[in-house]
Amino acid sequence: MAATAAEEPVTIVIPARHASSRFPGKPLVALKGATGVEKSLVCRAWEAARAVAAGPRVIVATDDARIAEASEAFGVEVAMTSPECRNGTERCAEVAGALGLTGIVVNLQGDAPLTPPWFVEALVGAMRDDPACGVATPVLRCDEDALANFRADRAAGRVGGTLAVTDRAGHALYFSKEVIPFGAGGAVPAFHHVGVYAFRVPALLGYLRLVPGVLELAEGLEQLRFLEHGQPITCVEVEGRGAAFWEVNNPADVPRVEAALRTRGIE
Repeated sequence: MAATAAEEPVTIVIPARHASSRFPGKPLVALKGATGVEKSLVCRAWEAARAVAAGPRVIVATDDARIAEASEAFGVEVAMTSPECRNGTERCAEVAGALGLTGIVVNLQGDAPLTPPWFVEALVGAMRDDPACGVATPVLRCDEDALANFRADRAAGRVGGTLAVTDRAGHALYFSKEVIPFGAGGAVPAFHHVGVYAFRVPALLGYLRLVPGVLELAEGLEQLRFLEHGQPITCVEVEGRGAAFWEVNNPADVPRVEAALRTRGIE
């Protein structure tokens, strides 16, 4: 008998590559926590995954022996993937196919150690509520401080994160590294796209058969491949609950993330 939506297994895959164009070696960069203890970025992403309710299976997916060795040292399962993977979604799809994963696969990106567990839980809950949903991702409503930070990053030529625009039903219309929509702020909401994705396995495996489009290539955003091929993405609005959320996109993000770790009391 097939599992119901509420019984679908959940696997968290953390894609981690060494050859980041903006920050080479990023998964192994050391981040100090509240007590001054240094842990690698990939280790902190693994700890974020372990905090998710119900204890899903967690796998680090990498094509780099240094990352694999560091990951195995702190006890996580590692899956080696092809260096030909162009992004984290392709890496997750390769793991899903190779290991025969079923149910829901969550791509918790290795540069997002501040991902609160309730973000992932909200995605899984939304997918279980809608068995037709193939892809879901969380978004945070930006306050004025967050918008100011995004604008400052873009003015300095840095990528501080990605923003999303949705329709009235919460389906993604577009994602961009620019601050969108134009005039965001006040009565015009802006949503910070959090780089976490939940997929049903057929949708994830199908991604490998889709040809990258001009928008994906122009923005450097892998999720646009789904939209360019007419496949919907459900954006699930989540609450920050006072927890600052930053990804490590550039070296300048390291002190921001370390400050957030101290504020949250994460060792």
